[in-house]
Amino acid sequence: MTDDGLLGRPCLQPAPVRCRTASVTFLLGTLSFLFLSPFSIAAGAEPLLIGYTELRTDLPGGRHANVQTMRACVMQVDGTGRKTIAEQLVDRPNAWTQFAGWSPDGAQAVVSVGWESPENARWEEEHKTFRMEPGQWLLDSCLVSIADGSVLNVTAVERKSDYNGGLFFLTVGEGRARKGALGFTPLIGGISKPYLMDLDGRNKRDVSGDGIGFSYGYSASPDGRLISYHENYQVYVANADGTQKRHIKTGNKFDFAPRWSPNGQWLLFVSGEHYNCHPTIVRADGTGLRKIADRGGYRGVTEFLDVFDFHGGSSDLPAWAADGKSVYFTAKTGENVELFQVALDGPVRQLTRSAPGTLHYHPTPSPDGRRLLIGSKRDGIRQLVVINLEDGTETQLTQLQRGHAAIWPHWQPRADSP
Repeated sequence: MTDDGLLGRPCLQPAPVRCRTASVTFLLGTLSFLFLSPFSIAAGAEPLLIGYTELRTDLPGGRHANVQTMRACVMQVDGTGRKTIAEQLVDRPNAWTQFAGWSPDGAQAVVSVGWESPENARWEEEHKTFRMEPGQWLLDSCLVSIADGSVLNVTAVERKSDYNGGLFFLTVGEGRARKGALGFTPLIGGISKPYLMDLDGRNKRDVSGDGIGFSYGYSASPDGRLISYHENYQVYVANADGTQKRHIKTGNKFDFAPRWSPNGQWLLFVSGEHYNCHPTIVRADGTGLRKIADRGGYRGVTEFLDVFDFHGGSSDLPAWAADGKSVYFTAKTGENVELFQVALDGPVRQLTRSAPGTLHYHPTPSPDGRRLLIGSKRDGIRQLVVINLEDGTETQLTQLQRGHAAIWPHWQPRADSP
C-alpha cells in the first residue's frame, strides 16, 4: 500500500527507502488566513470549488511518462469552469504539479510540484523501483494564492531536503501564544520525518520525538494540540512539538494513515496486514480500539495508470463523515469496488450499486456533509463523481476521454463569515 498523505495525494514510494510523498502547497491570500484551524470553517458552508489533478494514463514509456503530465486543476462544484493553476511551477521539462488540498479558509490551494531527470526515470522503469538521489529528483511544497496566483515555496526556504511532502496547516500554543504553523515530511538521510515550520517556511524543526523509523501519514488534531502519524507501519500520537510520543498498539503488523475525527476524539486508520487491512478506530489515548468494517478482499489500492506502474497505484483510504458519526469506505463486491458507510455504533450501508467493472475510490465528503465526492473508474476512464447523500443521485463532474484521468479531489472549505 502507498501513502496518499493528509490531503489525499499519491505517494511516490521507492522500495529501498520506503515512502516519498509527493505534495506541494500554494499560499493564497494573506498570511493571516493561515492562523485558522480546520474547524474555523462555518458548519454547512457551501464550497465554491473542487481541486483535483488531471493526467494522461496510457502514454508509452511507463510511470514517469504519464506522471509528468500531472497538472493541478480547479473547477466549480457543478463541474464547470475547469482551469489549471500554478502553471508557472512547471518551468522545465519533466516537471509536474499535483493538487494536494486547501488552506483551512479555502483561500489557498495545496499543490505539489515535482521533477525527475529522464535518465533516472529510465533507470527506475528498468529496475522497477524508485531511486532518490541528489540531482535526480526534486519535490517541493508551495503555497499559491487563488486570488492572484502568487507562489511561496515554503519548503525551499532554509531547505532541509530535496523531497518535501505532506504539507498541512495547524495551530500551536494557547491564548496570545497561539499561532499558525505548517506540518510537512521532509526526507532526511533517506528517512521521512514529521516536521513543523513557521508560516513563512522558516524555523523548521523535527517533531518525531525519539523516532528513528520512517514516518508519514502525518496530521494534527483539530485543536492543534496533538499530532499523529505512522512510523514503520505503527501509529503514534504525540504533542504538537513531538513530546510525550506514545504508540497506539493494535497487535497488527500494518497500521496505516491515521486521520482525526472532526471532534478530535478518535483516530481512523486501516489495520491488519499489508493489502489485507480494514477501517479501524481508536481514541487518542489508545482506548476503544475496534475494527468497524471489512473491505471484502479489497487490497485498498487503486491503479491510476493504464500502463504498467511498478509502484502499484494510490492508497484508497476510509474518510470521516462531516459530522464524525460515521465513516465512508470502499470494499469489494463481486467484480466491483463499491462505496459503503458505517456508523460508529455498527450498522453498515452500501451506497452504490454500479455497472459491472466499476471501481470507486477516494471518498471525500463535502464540508456541509450533504454530498460525497469520489473517484470512479467507469467504462475504463477515471472520472470524478458527486453523490447526493440525501437521495443517492449521482452527477459526473468530468467528461474525460480514454487515456486521461481526473483523480485526488478536494472540496474547497470556506471560513466562517463575520
